[in-house]
Amino acid sequence: MEVKYETQITAVGRDARTFLDTNKSFILMDADLRPRLADMVVQHTVNEVQGDIVVGDKLQVGNTDFTVEQVGNDVMKNLREGGHCTIVVNSAGSLPGQIVVKGSIIPRLRVGDVVKFYAQ
Repeated sequence: MEVKYETQITAVGRDARTFLDTNKSFILMDADLRPRLADMVVQHTVNEVQGDIVVGDKLQVGNTDFTVEQVGNDVMKNLREGGHCTIVVNSAGSLPGQIVVKGSIIPRLRVGDVVKFYAQ
């Protein structure tokens, strides 16, 4: 397994779960980058990106695995510069900062869970 990016959820904004339920997506962001958005995002520890995330890679959120279906053009730049991207789950995405993933369930988004992108 080649880990490309790994981080840990440090806070889940009060609106982040609702956003996931209604929009099928969540925003992964270092809250220090834009503290006024803390209620809407899933905050995490920012780590160094070890490799580009590509279609076919896996995403693990807690104990749930997903397959990467699409990677927007700005994702790697945003992830490297500020630990920021939007993850779209089991739905269509088309924005340059989005990663679209498919899986059997919606992730639970809990403080302490590890978020990991990897290649098998």
